[in-house]
Amino acid sequence: MLAEDSTLLREGLALLLAEEGHEVLASVGDGDLLVRAVEADRPDLVVVDIRMPPTHTDEGLRAALEIRERWPAVGVLVLSQHVERNYAVRLLSQNVERVGYLLKDRVAQVDEFLESLERIHAGGASIDAEVVRQLVVRTTHADPLARLTPRERTVLQELAQGRTNAAIAQQLHLSLSSVEKNLNSVFEKLDLPRTTGYSRRVLAVLRYLES
Repeated sequence: MLAEDSTLLREGLALLLAEEGHEVLASVGDGDLLVRAVEADRPDLVVVDIRMPPTHTDEGLRAALEIRERWPAVGVLVLSQHVERNYAVRLLSQNVERVGYLLKDRVAQVDEFLESLERIHAGGASIDAEVVRQLVVRTTHADPLARLTPRERTVLQELAQGRTNAAIAQQLHLSLSSVEKNLNSVFEKLDLPRTTGYSRRVLAVLRYLES
């Protein structure tokens, strides 16, 4: 399902997804209509713009949060024109499963956009690299994030985009053991002990988002 107040972008996304073999169950122009559509016919995934009518502030984000709370099995990909730190924290503060936050410019990179949809549908996360970069930059002076080495910070950045250890190794041209070593160091420096019922990977991402 799509929620975007720009008719041109909304119809363009619908056409793109249909051409790639996806079924678009609903295509609407505001957050309230999206929530009603999800309630009536559960989709696998929704794509929603943050700013929509009537105030063009956070209507789309509020719809996304409601959907994640009421129907956690539905994947949610939020689109934003610019990096909105507070919005990103609100979206990711509970968990980073079946969720994505991308800048609208990323939609033009069709392969990456479609890969993000698949990753979210599979239960993972897809956070725009630029969003992560700005969030990391804004938190590098906060303790304990300042304790991370440049390599550890880079690995954490890749982790925040929803990549597996193997994917991080491939992206950074590192060995898998090196990635695991760096992540373990990140967990220790962020004071994230092994605790039953909690994912240290998720907690590591949230730690710097909240800083």
